[in-house]
Amino acid sequence: MSFSAKVKSEVCRITNMSTEEAKAILSAIMKVSGTLSLGSNKQLSFKVTTENPSIARYMFKVLKQHFNIHTKLLVKKGNSFKKSNIYIVVISEDMGVRDLLQKVGVLKDNGGVFSLDYGIPKELVASDEAKRAYIRGAFLGGGSVSNPEKTYHLEFVTHNNDYADELCNLINTYGLTAKVIQRKGSYIIYIKEGEQIVDLLNIIGAHGSLLQLENVRIMKEMRNNVNRLVNCETANLSKTVNAAVRQIESIRLIQKEIGLQRLPKNLREIAELRLSYPDESLKELGELLDPPVGKSGVNHRLRRIEKIADELRREER
Repeated sequence: MSFSAKVKSEVCRITNMSTEEAKAILSAIMKVSGTLSLGSNKQLSFKVTTENPSIARYMFKVLKQHFNIHTKLLVKKGNSFKKSNIYIVVISEDMGVRDLLQKVGVLKDNGGVFSLDYGIPKELVASDEAKRAYIRGAFLGGGSVSNPEKTYHLEFVTHNNDYADELCNLINTYGLTAKVIQRKGSYIIYIKEGEQIVDLLNIIGAHGSLLQLENVRIMKEMRNNVNRLVNCETANLSKTVNAAVRQIESIRLIQKEIGLQRLPKNLREIAELRLSYPDESLKELGELLDPPVGKSGVNHRLRRIEKIADELRREER
């Protein structure tokens, strides 16, 4: 089971809700993934199609508990490429679909003339609980979240630009920075920051998945920190080794051309120490001197030695 499916299955276990929350959830699911049909004799029917059996059972239970509607649940085999079943929740005219669609803000009655409402009715998201429920429903209907081991990406897929903007604004009332893009014929509300995905999982009540994602984030951050430290140590070690090799080459050149005894006492001492201890750091070399010299003092002396060697090289040319 994918991480996205696990999140949805977890959210579907939240069944303790008010009728206000139930309306918000159903409204979002229906607007994101529902289809309205007009049959013979102007009979309305509404269906929600999903590949997740948890969502189908969830809708069946919510409709029964809060609206006393016993929906028809159809199961179809997927096509040859997808072996999973397809679940279709059908609400027909005789089940009270027209009244339900008005209650959840999908259908508007303008003096006997019915029209679809593509927005998010304010009365459905008047409370914080209803807002969270609406976002939960939108995620169940058209949301997905990537495996956090690979990447951080959460999105909602919708088919109406204005609705996508409204849903994005609703999500961002919680301090998030979701954005909307168009992808082919759909509009995508997406979040790419791991911390904000954690916040959204908290909003929709997926606390178990939230903890799993947080554990992945912590492990990733630890690995990244270790890698940074290793890279930093490797770079410093490489820098130290290269500097030591360069210093020894300069000292041997001076030894060959003019002899180390021609150097001032303080330079001769550090030159002899560097030859004797080629792998020691500047700090360790300084501690071997009598009296001890700090790292910057040792570095200054070795630079003077390299400068003398550079002058000898120029003279050879």
